[in-house]
Formats: sequence, structure tokens, C-alpha cells
Amino acid sequence: MCSCCCPPAITALFYLWVRSGFSKGTVAGALTFFPPDPPLYKFQRVKDGRDLPDEEDVGGDEENGVVLDDDSDDDESDLGTFEIDTKSSRQSKKTNGKEATNNTQRQQQQQQQTQGNEPDQSQDPIAAMTERSIKLRARAKHRAAIDSRDAKNGVTYRFIPDSETLGPLPSFHGVITPLKIGPQKRTGTYIAALLYQLPPRDITPNTKTILYSHGNASDVGAMAGLQAIIAKHVDCNVLVYDYSGYGESGGVPMEKNTYRDIKLIYEWVVANVTQHESKVILYGQSVGSGPSCYLASRRENVGGLVLHSPFTSGMRVLTPSRALACLDIFPNIDRIKKYRVRYSSFTERRMLRSR
Repeated sequence: MCSCCCPPAITALFYLWVRSGFSKGTVAGALTFFPPDPPLYKFQRVKDGRDLPDEEDVGGDEENGVVLDDDSDDDESDLGTFEIDTKSSRQSKKTNGKEATNNTQRQQQQQQQTQGNEPDQSQDPIAAMTERSIKLRARAKHRAAIDSRDAKNGVTYRFIPDSETLGPLPSFHGVITPLKIGPQKRTGTYIAALLYQLPPRDITPNTKTILYSHGNASDVGAMAGLQAIIAKHVDCNVLVYDYSGYGESGGVPMEKNTYRDIKLIYEWVVANVTQHESKVILYGQSVGSGPSCYLASRRENVGGLVLHSPFTSGMRVLTPSRALACLDIFPNIDRIKKYRVRYSSFTERRMLRSR
């Protein structure tokens, strides 16, 4: 295959595939995952009631046991088991939602980050993909060092949405808790999440918790308003999280990492919020349908599955041809067959009321 007979983008993908050792995960990451840059929120780090500096220098080059390029297509040793400890307890505290950064400084930081992370349009596709990969790896390495140290030091977080972009968010009468959940056993990274919990007076034995997997080019900040509305009008708890490489989450955005992300979050929700799998409703939007279908096909006791603008598989979004099946990701069309619907009159009643 050469550039004289193939479009530059196809040539770049083929080159990336060969260079990565024929890993579809690497190609999928280049095609599929585009986190908002800069993120539409931040987690202000807090220790002993005081704000900590933003991503202070942690020093050294150690990766703290983090696997940055875990894209081996045949290594799923950590994906086949679930460890749910119902005696665990949350380590995060309630957020107060106050803005903690100077707007002028934030605008300057966003401008610098955007200028530094946007690919040069004059670059050829191969150079652009390589540069993006290097930046993602550097970010993941830095984030892993900070999150690992923060976990040991008992650092908590305060959620600060990008109010200039998002505008005022809907009010929520319950508790909103920002979390860093982890570390993942295989990758060693921590995943950022927001937990919307109803007030104790509104919680019943039938209260469900929605585990929300958002779409591409989105993050926890962008979804904050919608989650508050869902929690309020469907009378449920909601946990929305960012995939590896998105927002405040560590790691690198890859298909297999999204499976590890949702597995980690699911185990945490069951252990710390619902105490039973039947009270967890998986909600997958667009790209989020991939990890949601993956988990639903493997957990027979999950309480329900909601798919919002899903796709049959990643490659079939581009073409119905199976010529590139070797590079396909998120095979929802195959996994959905393994899911058995659990009827819930409570959930149905709440959904109908919210329309």
C-alpha cells in the first residue's frame, strides 16, 4: 500500500496498524477517541480543607506501575473476573461546587493548552497521529504520578465546571460527589467520576443507580447538567465517569481501556452505593454503548441496559463492508445477543413519568 494509490488518511492508518504490531486497539484510538481539549471541568484538589496547586510537579520519570500501551489484543486476563467488596467505603467528600480558579488565568491556560495540543494542519496524517500519541502518553504518565500520590495522601476533590462554556447548571437537591476511583489492577490508573445521590429521605429499597457512559467528544463536565436532570426526574442515583484519557481520568483512550473503566466503576458502584447488581442500570450513549454492551453481556444480574444512539460496531459506522473486520471495535451487534432483559416495572414507571 502506498500514498500514490491510497488516500493519505488510509495510508496513515495502515502505517499505524503495521507500526503498532497489527494492534487494532491503536488504530481504534486514533479513529474513535477525541476528548474535549481543554476539558469542560476540573477537579480542584483539596487536602485538610485547603486547595492544592494545579498538577504540581511530582518529579522523576517513574510511571508508578502504569501500563500506558496496554493494547495487546489477546491480553484480557483482568477482564474476565469481577471483585465486588460490599464492605468498601467511599473516600471522597461532598463538593460545594464553588469556583476556585481565576477566570483570566483559566482562559490563558486553555488558550495555551489548545495551541499546544491542536495538530498542525500542515502535517501529514502519520506525523499528526504520532504527535498525538506522544502527547497522550506524556499526559497519562504525569496524571498517574499525581493520582497515585493523592490517593496515598487522602486528597479529595471539588468539582468545578467550565461555567463560561456550559452556562449555569440545573440545580440538584441531593449530593454531588467528585471521585477518583482506582487504581485499575492492570493499568494502575484512576478514573474520574461524578456521583449524584438522592437525599436519604428519597431513597427506597427500590432506588436504582444509573451508570452513565457518555459519548465521544464529551466529558463529565459536559454531561453534568443532564445527569442532574436525570437523577431528579427519574428518582435515581447517577454516576457518570470519564474514560481513560478523558478529562481528569488517567490513562490512554483505547477500546480495551474503556472495558476496564466500566468494569472498575461497576464494581465500585455495587460495593459502595447499591450493594446489589440488580439495582444498577447501564446507560450507554453513542461510543458509550460499546463498554455498556460489553459489561451487560458478561453480568447476568445487571438491573437493566439503556442504549442511546448506539451503533452496531465501530467499523460499521464507516462502511457496511466487512473487508476491514480485523480493525473493528465495539461489536455491539454480537454482544447484545448475549444480554437477557430484566423487566423492571419501577424503572419503566419512572421513565414514563419523566417524558
